Amino acid sequence: MTLEACTELVRSQDPDRFGAVLVARPEDRPALITLYALNLEIARAPLQSDEPMLAEMRLQWWIDRLAEMGTGKAPPLHDVLTPLWEVWGKSAGQAVPLAEARRRDCEREPLAGPDAVVDYVTDTAGRLMGLAAERLGAPAEARRVVADQALGAGLAAWLRALPRLQPLRLGLDQPRPADAVALAGIARDALRRAARARHLLPRRATAALYPGPRVLHFLAGVLRGDINCFSETPDITEFQRRAALAGLALTGRWWR
Repeated sequence: MTLEACTELVRSQDPDRFGAVLVARPEDRPALITLYALNLEIARAPLQSDEPMLAEMRLQWWIDRLAEMGTGKAPPLHDVLTPLWEVWGKSAGQAVPLAEARRRDCEREPLAGPDAVVDYVTDTAGRLMGLAAERLGAPAEARRVVADQALGAGLAAWLRALPRLQPLRLGLDQPRPADAVALAGIARDALRRAARARHLLPRRATAALYPGPRVLHFLAGVLRGDINCFSETPDITEFQRRAALAGLALTGRWWR
């Protein structure tokens, strides 16, 4: 039950966040790795059964363990929860709302439109980035900036994943191109707001705020109508991924 298990999980399943972790201070990396490993586990818990009740039982197990950790009770030995407890302690209980937000995934209930997607992304990707940024020194007065960055990055990631989400009934209730365009516009505007207020955040928080490679390029393609989010996911090459992370490491520019 070591940090290495969490590291391998994030490296293999969330390469962009893994790359960003390597940019963080060495003393901050365990907190990010364990948080991101937890996020992967609670995101996939509702997908491990097609039966809503069984899916919710799997998710509830995570919610209960996190709630117990929040009261100071150590979790059972576990590849993710044990390292999480060692690094976060009682603060791991702050992740309960992050897990609660996945309940709708258990029901395989599509989202009704852009407003519902914004709410969902705020409760998932938004909470995740908020926890990570706070751990890396983001001050209280910068919470709105972090929320904007999280919304922009989270919506872009959600739109990229839409071809996989739609068949699972986790996307939009109807494949309306206008909804995808609206969401891309909301994401772009949120990223621009965050960039304008970047001075409120310390460089230490860079790793928590990284939105991933070619985010604005992708959003621009959706806005122009060049990308149909319901049927295609533009590839990100390994070169593009490495180049974006190298730029992050060299400049500390998490904004776009």
